[in-house]
Amino acid sequence: MIDVMLERYLADPVEPELVMALTTGAQACFDRHRVTWQGSLLAKDGHRLVCHFRAPDAEAARTGLRRAGADIRSLWTGTVHDAPGLEAADPLRANVLVERSFTQPVALEAIQRLEDAGSACLQNHRVRFVRTFFSQDGRRMICLYHAPDAESVRLAQRQAGMPLERAWSCQPILPPDHARYHPGS
Repeated sequence: MIDVMLERYLADPVEPELVMALTTGAQACFDRHRVTWQGSLLAKDGHRLVCHFRAPDAEAARTGLRRAGADIRSLWTGTVHDAPGLEAADPLRANVLVERSFTQPVALEAIQRLEDAGSACLQNHRVRFVRTFFSQDGRRMICLYHAPDAESVRLAQRQAGMPLERAWSCQPILPPDHARYHPGS
């Protein structure tokens, strides 16, 4: 099984209940293609949505999501990397999402070294790294943080010299049986 991310910008804001209803309503289609919804992150303003799925391969994910009615233009495969010592409840506390894009492929280790070097900046702003989703092609990265607000994350990232496309406040939306939500597994 592989990890698959679907990113959406929504012109009209959506509520968490709609995301849950649409996702659970597509369950039969997901089951047919062996796609498992792991959870979603919805911007507080309802305009951005990132969904995490697991599937046997990229084509199964594309087919299952397309047949479920999803716009798959921003679908990518990647890997999940948790913060050292991550506890089961930590991903539920993540409240800020950072997007990073790279014109040339980067190595995850290179970005991790930058973040490690800037750990004091994160601590100064009470920002705690939770999880990273890193694209297979090395050009896209989504990172989750627990912080007072998105501005604290922006400041800490800039001071640490981290690449930053955008940072936004988010809320997790989990499958009804969220006990199965183990993105790092």
